[in-house]
Amino acid sequence: MNGVFWGAHPARVQRPAARRLLENKLSQPSFFPRATVPTESQSRGFRRAAENNTRAGCAPRILLCALLLTTLPARAQEAEDQPIVDAPTEALIDGALAWLAQKQAANGSWNDKGDSNRAVAMTGYTLMAFMAAGNLPTGGAYAKEVGRGVQFLLDSMQPDGLFRGVDGGKYMYSHGIATIALAEVYGQTRSEALRTKLERAIQLIVTSQSEDGGWRYRPASKDADISVTVLQVAALRGAKNSGIDVPQATLDEAVAYVRRCAKDGGFGYQPGKGAGFATTAAAMYSLQVSGLYDDPLVEPASKLLFKKMDEKKWNTYGHNYAAPAQYLVGGETWRDWYGKTKAMIAKSALREGGLVHWERREENYADPLYFTAIYATILAMPYNYIPLYQR
Repeated sequence: MNGVFWGAHPARVQRPAARRLLENKLSQPSFFPRATVPTESQSRGFRRAAENNTRAGCAPRILLCALLLTTLPARAQEAEDQPIVDAPTEALIDGALAWLAQKQAANGSWNDKGDSNRAVAMTGYTLMAFMAAGNLPTGGAYAKEVGRGVQFLLDSMQPDGLFRGVDGGKYMYSHGIATIALAEVYGQTRSEALRTKLERAIQLIVTSQSEDGGWRYRPASKDADISVTVLQVAALRGAKNSGIDVPQATLDEAVAYVRRCAKDGGFGYQPGKGAGFATTAAAMYSLQVSGLYDDPLVEPASKLLFKKMDEKKWNTYGHNYAAPAQYLVGGETWRDWYGKTKAMIAKSALREGGLVHWERREENYADPLYFTAIYATILAMPYNYIPLYQR
């Protein structure tokens, strides 16, 4: 592979294969683990103990031990209550990744429907599937494939931050998902060569923000919609998590736009439009990746997604956002959502030997590559490998 030197990132050198996480649910790695918040009474106790120990001259580590002893049982219970990847689901993930690996083109891309205009977007989606199962250019069973995919995206980027070979009419879709993938890789490898190009991609997103506060199909659009905005918001958050400078004003204006799309307990495609499944999932996820996990609009949106979750009208595009949105809610909500989603995905899987893929002929906007990448990512979410999916 030419171009990028993948220096070893201390936190990710030779990361164990995803299947090893099943051996101990409580040891599942998380780059930004969910903190267990002490109760108010516990917090008061810690403050009193700190005051007493300070007066008595006690070592601070005694207080630390008390904190750990108090919070570890709660953390263990929290982990115990969360979904895990069981053996049948692991087999689906492994088979899907093997199938995706076989579909990689010679130039490192993944190409949906043989349309070169979609290669940047599909490479972004597929990289997310591999990363969801613990693969990076620096380690994992598919390190080589991930490295080649990342290099394709880097080679496709022009000096102005635009990706070449993308349908101009829907450019920002491809730009958003590709930038998300690059941000997640950079955050876990710290490749300086990658950082330079990631900064270009982020700058293009910042300068392309419309007066409405969101984004539309083209970089120079004057209006916006939720379907494009969610990708740019997630890319900005992923980059910010990785240490890339992102103007706070850009994020604030984006959040304001998402709020204006709220409608009837969910969110519409644009302000004033009716709430749909996919648009509600995308907007809810946009708020959460912006750090607004407990925003008043999140809970009703989560409930609306359950109401609109219809197997007969399954919407893969919407589930791509609904899964991380409900994951970030956590607890019983995520457990129930993952269980129902997993059952549907497993039922529709097509198996051939050790390979697994999905086809959704009733959803005619994409081919098996798209569905397989999305479903593998959703199924692998309990592995907790994607930093963007952490609170």
